[in-house]
Amino acid sequence: MSDIECPHCHQKFEMDAAGYASIVNQVRSAEFEAEIASRIADAEKAHAMAIQLAEAKIIEQKDSEFANKDKQIERLKGDLQKKEMEIKIAVSDATNPLQNQLLELQNRVNNADTEKSLMEKTLTEKHQIELKAKDQIIQMKDDEIELRKDMKMKLSTKMLGETLEQHCELQFNKLRSTAFPRAYFEKDNDASKGTKGDFIFKEADANDVQFISIMFEMKNEGDETKSKKKNEDFLEKLDKDRKAKGCEYAVLVSLLEADNDLYNDGIVDMSHKYDKMYVVRPQFFIPIITLLRNAALKSIEIRNELALIKSQNIEIENFENDLLDFQERFAKNYDLASRQFMEAIKRIDKSIDELQKTKEQLLKSGNNYRLANDKAQDLSVKKLTRNNPTMKAKFDALEDNEEQ
Repeated sequence: MSDIECPHCHQKFEMDAAGYASIVNQVRSAEFEAEIASRIADAEKAHAMAIQLAEAKIIEQKDSEFANKDKQIERLKGDLQKKEMEIKIAVSDATNPLQNQLLELQNRVNNADTEKSLMEKTLTEKHQIELKAKDQIIQMKDDEIELRKDMKMKLSTKMLGETLEQHCELQFNKLRSTAFPRAYFEKDNDASKGTKGDFIFKEADANDVQFISIMFEMKNEGDETKSKKKNEDFLEKLDKDRKAKGCEYAVLVSLLEADNDLYNDGIVDMSHKYDKMYVVRPQFFIPIITLLRNAALKSIEIRNELALIKSQNIEIENFENDLLDFQERFAKNYDLASRQFMEAIKRIDKSIDELQKTKEQLLKSGNNYRLANDKAQDLSVKKLTRNNPTMKAKFDALEDNEEQ
């Protein structure tokens, strides 16, 4: 390719070898034809002048040379033939270089055409090879798609999900010892709260301070499944699982909506609907872990400081809670003891009242005992037998026996 400048407007434009050769061929051909026409015209003029001169000479010498007319005519014809030969030689001499140039230009044009044809042929062959390779790649992809369709048709939906889970677990285990030596990545088997995810990823630093946690859900679906699910159908449950298990992030690894460019272009942030949630294809499973993990590592010092402050706050809070608990229990015990004390005082007062009454009763009984004793002291046999003859007779008989 080269730049050609117009001599009139001075505008430059690009032209390839074939176009350049075509223009040169046109210019050279026009120049050649113009020069040939010019030389032929000059030769014809010279020939016409020679004929005129010859005719003039013939006329001038007609009278004097009438006898030699035939010889002179023959001589003039010879001269004319000679002039014609000279003209032919002059024309040949003039046209040969132009013919050579024309042949050279024609050869160049032919070579350019040949090169152009070869280039076109090469490009065509290359294009055909690329098209053939592209067709082969498309065919391979079609075969792969058909193979996967056949595989999906043979597997149940549960098996498809388990296959995706196994794929992700295998990809993680390949890098576990090198990239994630302190990480926890296991299946979520705890359904005690009524629901569970597929995998939980956690990692802590050297001080055993956890700085990242991710709840994973893996979703796949066979092409022949009647009810096509969408990724958004599983986000609410995944968010609930994340909160139930105390995870910071939630990631849906999905093969659903295979024709949706939103999910095929990379990592999709769904935080506008659910906090700290992402949807990725299986090929972005490890990158999303690395991305979130590296972002968390940058703030690990702040997390450690917060954890330290939190632990101190917990200690203070525990101390305050213990103090409040002690005060509460002491207050309960004091209240119970106070009520028991007051009850005992009441019982003592009541007992004192009862004892006072008993004392009064005893005092009254003592007085009665004194009166009875006085009466008993004042009692004699005579008083007892005064109005009882029988007793009197017996006491008298008893006294007589004692005297004898």
